[in-house]
Amino acid sequence: MAIRYIPVFLRHAPTPGVQGFALLAGIEASLRGMLVSVWPLAMYAALSQNAGSVSLAYFIVGIASLIWGLMVPWISRTIPRRWVYTMGCGLYIVSGLLEIVLGGYMTPVAMALGSFATVTVFVCTNAYLMDFIARSELGRTESQKLRYSALSWVAGPIVGVALWKIWAPLPFLIAMGFALILLITFWRMRLGNGRLITRARAPAPNPLAYLGRFFRQPRLVAGWLFAVLRSCAWWVYVVYLPIFCIQSGLGDRVASYAFSGSNALLLLAPWMLRWMQPRGLRHGVRFAFTGGALCFAAAALGHFWAPAAVIGLIASSIFLVMLDAFGGLPFLLAVRPAERTEMSAVYASYRDVSGIITPGVAWFVLLFSPLAGVFLACAAGLGMAAVIAGTLHPRLGGLRSREAEEEAA
Repeated sequence: MAIRYIPVFLRHAPTPGVQGFALLAGIEASLRGMLVSVWPLAMYAALSQNAGSVSLAYFIVGIASLIWGLMVPWISRTIPRRWVYTMGCGLYIVSGLLEIVLGGYMTPVAMALGSFATVTVFVCTNAYLMDFIARSELGRTESQKLRYSALSWVAGPIVGVALWKIWAPLPFLIAMGFALILLITFWRMRLGNGRLITRARAPAPNPLAYLGRFFRQPRLVAGWLFAVLRSCAWWVYVVYLPIFCIQSGLGDRVASYAFSGSNALLLLAPWMLRWMQPRGLRHGVRFAFTGGALCFAAAALGHFWAPAAVIGLIASSIFLVMLDAFGGLPFLLAVRPAERTEMSAVYASYRDVSGIITPGVAWFVLLFSPLAGVFLACAAGLGMAAVIAGTLHPRLGGLRSREAEEEAA
């Protein structure tokens, strides 16, 4: 009888909603935004200021992170999801400690641990998102996440580089503090282990068995490719623009200012989503990839006039933010309820695959081309994505297609 005197909010945890997931995204953006412009500079300094060596290091880290990401669903079958998420937050802290204490040639290892943390948190968050958020609300959730993250992505790159130049460990210490806040917020939300979805057959016995189901669903493959190519473009922006600015004499802060200015566009994400809805995902995604390709091609002119690279990439960020706002919807709308954790891991792999493709292609391009050639190669990739976007159903993601999407679930 005593249970009747316990407040309802203690007896029954409130169902997590759009604002809760947006808050988690905003906190994680604070720690990642603090380091996003610091890692390339730290890597460049640790590896004898050689762009080729940086590309190779990123390539190796990308492969390791991809393997780790594919193992997360298998880990989740052994360890409850809430503890896997906790482990991800812990990896952020270990990454910062390793860079502060050792640094130097251990910097790639520290960055790899940070990548492991990101993919772990991403897989768990996406699985929770599909557990607790209705399919019709996924678009609003994605735009709200970007909105909550905007300030961190605007201020973080500038503040992180400024603090790194004052005292190298400082941005890593602050990022570790944000990781702790993220963990506390997660536990206060009481997400638990997510909702249990029963299957008609036993779960896959190994972490790669579900890849066959992924490749048999063209919409999932197309949505994943969009995420990979969009991420490749951001990789080029974040990693190679700072190196280009140093080599061309523009300084080591120009890229952080450019990246911060571009991230201010995240505040426009809800309006970008509204612009897309009456037109459909096919039109919106194809338009955004085409615009990004043209801007990266213009950035390649930086070989002749260095500011052109900065101007071109800032312009491209308009289209990349559009893709951040609604480019992930084709994948999220196509995921089956019983495959949420597995397909979340597949989707999360876009970060690591792009982290392999981008430095790998850049390393090859740099063998016979200046750094501006990397921008041109990225333009070609975005152009290919625009062609793939033309294969989407014309009404996918539009306001009138929501009922049809629910019936297809």
